[in-house]
Amino acid sequence: MNIIPYEPVIKKEDRIRLNKHKSMILWFTGLSGSGKSTLASILEEKLYCLGIRTYILDGDNIRTGLNKDLDFSKESREENIRRISEVAKLFVDAGLVVMTAFISPYRRDRYLARQLVAKEEFIEIYVRCPLKVCEERDVKGFYKKARQGMVKQFTGIDSPYEEPETPEIIIETDKITIEESVNNIISYLMIKQLIILKKETVNEYK
Repeated sequence: MNIIPYEPVIKKEDRIRLNKHKSMILWFTGLSGSGKSTLASILEEKLYCLGIRTYILDGDNIRTGLNKDLDFSKESREENIRRISEVAKLFVDAGLVVMTAFISPYRRDRYLARQLVAKEEFIEIYVRCPLKVCEERDVKGFYKKARQGMVKQFTGIDSPYEEPETPEIIIETDKITIEESVNNIISYLMIKQLIILKKETVNEYK
């Protein structure tokens, strides 16, 4: 192929310096109904108020545009995550904190996403919640449809979910509140010095 990558004058380091914070992927993974999108949304609000530039890539939103040509077969799910991984990498290069809220059921896909950026730029957040609780929530009504056979290859019902083996963060949304969950994530980012807060705001997350 006749491809010659463009070498930009302004690089990631320049954008990070302009933004005054590091860029990274916060990769939320977990069953449907576990709370990934809610958690990412509230976390984004907190980070925004702290002066951190963010963007959320959400599963349903992406499937209405970029990935609207994909179904829910194993092959399409893999391609879905591959595309998202590449888009997330671009956001990291842009100097932003990008949050991806996808079931992303396969370990291999999440591993490949991790390989696209530097080690400290990929934070896997396992939003762990028992299937029973997710079904009870059934925010979108998908579990009911899956149990009735109206939705095929639904994760947790007739399609597998491979739990992360060594995620950076585990959030159990059936045991702690959203507020506690968000504070736990921010505390982790502070401890790892991935974000640096002003002194007057630090105590809130201790």
